[in-house]
Amino acid sequence: MENSYRFFANKECQYYPCHKGVEELNCLFCYCPFYLTDSCPGRPEYIDTGDRIIKDCTYCTFPHVPENYDKVLACIRAQNAKREFPDSVKQKAKRKKDLK
Repeated sequence: MENSYRFFANKECQYYPCHKGVEELNCLFCYCPFYLTDSCPGRPEYIDTGDRIIKDCTYCTFPHVPENYDKVLACIRAQNAKREFPDSVKQKAKRKKDLK
């Protein structure tokens, strides 16, 4: 697949390929946008260390599969729609919209 705004393979990266079993690895979401979220469309594993639970995405390839680009963006949009933004951010957005 050719590098574009929807796909980028960083084959010069010392960790490439970071996941095995993916023929065309999309590096656009190198750091998973779902790592810190509870709702994840991938299949992470959870490790109980006794004092805390760690999310392990070692074997999850969801954000790296080129065909999942639209699904990743849809999930990010849905998560942002649920977020509660501070009033200052809402006011700036409203002012910007009013200026148009």
